[in-house]
Amino acid sequence: MRPIILGILAAFFFAFTFVLNRSMELSGGSWIWSASLRYFFMLPFLFLIVGLRRNWSGVKREIAKSPTPWLVWSFVGFVLFYGPLSFAAAYGPGWLIAGTWQITIVSGSLLAPLFIQKLSAPGGDLLVRGKIPVRGLFMSLIILVGIILMQAAQAQHLSTNTLLLSVIPVLVASFAYPLGNRKMMELVGSRLDTYQRVLGMTLMSMPFWIILAIYGVMTVGWPSWSQTFQAFIVAVSSGVIATVLFFQATDLVKGDMAKLAAVEATQAGEVLFAAAGEIIFLSAPLPSGLSTVGLLLVIGGMVLHSWVSGRTSEPKNRNTKKAADLG
Repeated sequence: MRPIILGILAAFFFAFTFVLNRSMELSGGSWIWSASLRYFFMLPFLFLIVGLRRNWSGVKREIAKSPTPWLVWSFVGFVLFYGPLSFAAAYGPGWLIAGTWQITIVSGSLLAPLFIQKLSAPGGDLLVRGKIPVRGLFMSLIILVGIILMQAAQAQHLSTNTLLLSVIPVLVASFAYPLGNRKMMELVGSRLDTYQRVLGMTLMSMPFWIILAIYGVMTVGWPSWSQTFQAFIVAVSSGVIATVLFFQATDLVKGDMAKLAAVEATQAGEVLFAAAGEIIFLSAPLPSGLSTVGLLLVIGGMVLHSWVSGRTSEPKNRNTKKAADLG
């Protein structure tokens, strides 16, 4: 239950991204600064947290041991995630971005065959390729149906160009984020905690953000004070708090693809929180009757996903206990 609660809390703080990114675009800010400033602001906070915990040496050791994988998966997990997400905010409202982002629920489940799981057996540990959690995937589809219903009424008023430029980048981000996160968990195992891993990934993605910022200065100029302040809020709420909460949740269930999919499904809550944020802060209209049905499906799908994933894992836990008793 704890990983699910952490996942929902992460969804709340992640929702600041969609509301404030849209706010920055409406006030004339560029997606380039919305993306790069977030990670520039995140870095000192993470250094402070890891430094106070006296865990910096472990981060240096792991990066020095495998610099190329760190660079690659940090780029995938952070740059290919947040760059496209910020770009999409320039072409679509926050509710559309948050809604489309929930495809990551299915993306995470579909990525399972790319990873190897270690299973205990009488003759020693077995390495087994992950399988797509079919039951969990079905519950994920219920959530997606709810999201489609939420957006159906509004989406018909958007142009094809707006839909493509706001949806396709988010689809890229939806696969990049869980892939980068899982690959880094696979790379470092239990040698680093969540704070160390997030700091390492932020640090290794920094060359790409610097290049993007230089491009921003050359093309759109420096960011305004308003955008800088809003990017700071996003960095603290979404970049630090939400990312650490979500990574802690996934760390608690790593190795169990069903539970991992359930944790990733909690991110559907971002749609609810983002919709509420836009209504309160950006004067967005209240959801229609169809959207309300969608909201109920999203909430119900999240609950069912967690329940099914828990039942799927129970037989494994019982078998593990029996094997231990026999041993």
